[in-house]
Amino acid sequence: YNFTKNLKHVIALFSSHTDFKNPFITNYEKRKEQTYGLRTFLEFDALKQNVKYNVQAGLESANTKTGIQNFGNVQGLPTQLSASDDLKAHQNFAFLKLNFDVKQKLLIELSSSLNFFSYDYQSYFPIPTGEQHRNFKTQLMPKLGASYLIDSNFTFRASVSKGYSPPTLAEVRSSDNIINNNLQAEAGWNYESGLRFQSKNKRFYVDGTVFYFNLKDAIVRRLNANDVEYFINAGGTKQLGTELQTNLWLIKKQKDRFLNGLLLRNSFTYSHFKFDDFKNAGSDFSGNRLTGVPKHTIVSSLEFNFVKGVYLFVQHNYTSAIPLNDANTVFSKKYHLAELKAGIRDVKVWKAILAFSFGVNNLFDQDYSLGNDLNAANGRYFNPAMKRNYYAGLSVSL
Repeated sequence: YNFTKNLKHVIALFSSHTDFKNPFITNYEKRKEQTYGLRTFLEFDALKQNVKYNVQAGLESANTKTGIQNFGNVQGLPTQLSASDDLKAHQNFAFLKLNFDVKQKLLIELSSSLNFFSYDYQSYFPIPTGEQHRNFKTQLMPKLGASYLIDSNFTFRASVSKGYSPPTLAEVRSSDNIINNNLQAEAGWNYESGLRFQSKNKRFYVDGTVFYFNLKDAIVRRLNANDVEYFINAGGTKQLGTELQTNLWLIKKQKDRFLNGLLLRNSFTYSHFKFDDFKNAGSDFSGNRLTGVPKHTIVSSLEFNFVKGVYLFVQHNYTSAIPLNDANTVFSKKYHLAELKAGIRDVKVWKAILAFSFGVNNLFDQDYSLGNDLNAANGRYFNPAMKRNYYAGLSVSL
């Protein structure tokens, strides 16, 4: 609702429903989850002496109710009841955000939010309990960010912010059927800076970012001796990283050529992520690499655009070795993956616009593990990924 040309009120309602059934090896889970919430804020805009102001102040509230039942599993069918619990999560926060655009060269963002989180839980089986309540400490999350347009093609940016993430209901009451009231919320400070450049003819683009995230009470996944997952706080992590993306039009789009466009894309990620002050079950993992995170990933692709909407896309993905346990004694092997996709866009059939595609994943039929089970019991870390596989697609736009 617009009160004036500079002041407006925005309100939004949201909801979701999940009816989930999972016949897993160790049990048969039935879970019903309902989420509903509201977001509302006032927004004010003004322009004064070459400075554009934007102010937002508002509230957001979300509530999630989850009912979970676990049964025995015989040939994919539920048998006897083994556990039944209800949980309710309540998350609310108030926020204030200030944006300043100075002469369309300097952008400054000042923002903060005050976060409130709690949950209720009640067990019905095997041991009935009354409804219990757990309240988390209120958190203030500030952010300061700035972006400066050095010239029309070159931009520098930097930011510092605090992050906060309470445990989800799926982490509080995980597959071991135990409500874990020892889980603490994750929190940490993130520092980031970056540069972006685009050539005047827009054929070349590069965006680079360096970041450092100091996370406390990191929530990590564990598997017990029966391969049932649960979660613990892993002390802290220090995450230093670099991300680089480039786009280069080797052949800029031209309609009158058979090959009317050739685009080279590259992305590189370096992750120097390590545990900080992490001790578990009498072992000290401080200084070890963060479980499940590769140190290097490189993705390169070529996209060929031909006449009449025909295209060919080729991509290569390199992922370095991944530590699979906190002790860093087991690693998945590095792997190279290639993907090929061809198709045709914008095929007009009567009033419809069609697009066809055909592709091959794992083109060179590599053996590698994907979706690894971290810290798995009895050495069951690896899940073989699909060998070479094929797919086709059709989309219709009216």
